[in-house]
Amino acid sequence: MSFYSAEAQDVRLADLAGLLCGPGQVVRFGASGTARLSIVLADGDRAPALRAAMAERGVSTEETVSECGSPALRTAFRRDLVELAGQWCSGAVKAVPEGFVLDGALLRMWVLATGVEDRRSGYLLGLDPHAPQTHVPLAQAVTRLGLPVLRLGPRGAGPGLRIAGVRSRRRLAELVGPVPEYASSSYWPC
Repeated sequence: MSFYSAEAQDVRLADLAGLLCGPGQVVRFGASGTARLSIVLADGDRAPALRAAMAERGVSTEETVSECGSPALRTAFRRDLVELAGQWCSGAVKAVPEGFVLDGALLRMWVLATGVEDRRSGYLLGLDPHAPQTHVPLAQAVTRLGLPVLRLGPRGAGPGLRIAGVRSRRRLAELVGPVPEYASSSYWPC
């Protein structure tokens, strides 16, 4: 088992940053000292696994529908999410924290939210289409884990990061661990 794998660490609230690697958003509520985490899902079947993972970290969510009609999850405004908001927001803009280090637990949350087998024999991690400034730092963070990636734009099944090759995919599977309860093995790396 790798030191960086999801199974090598206890669950922690900070793991929710893995959702922000994808299309997740975190916003603060004025000066109240609270923040809300939300994520629009491309596939509503991911909601039960994400809700369970978030509940395991002490965060309850509600299912809702985004403005564009897609399924979404969101938390209540909470004081314990303020630190996450402070790390991932530069003003009103989503930004990868300086010195961000990805590990298996964060990667596991990212896979739960957006991971999918790629038709070109790779594995695709979705990126936030509304935060292109996060794409390069996230690609660098994944690469530092020993997973070389190819950045894909909107025309190439993206925005996303493609992880290809047998060794890289084995490493990804090792880092994220086994398929969690309520998640579909159809999108889990193997």
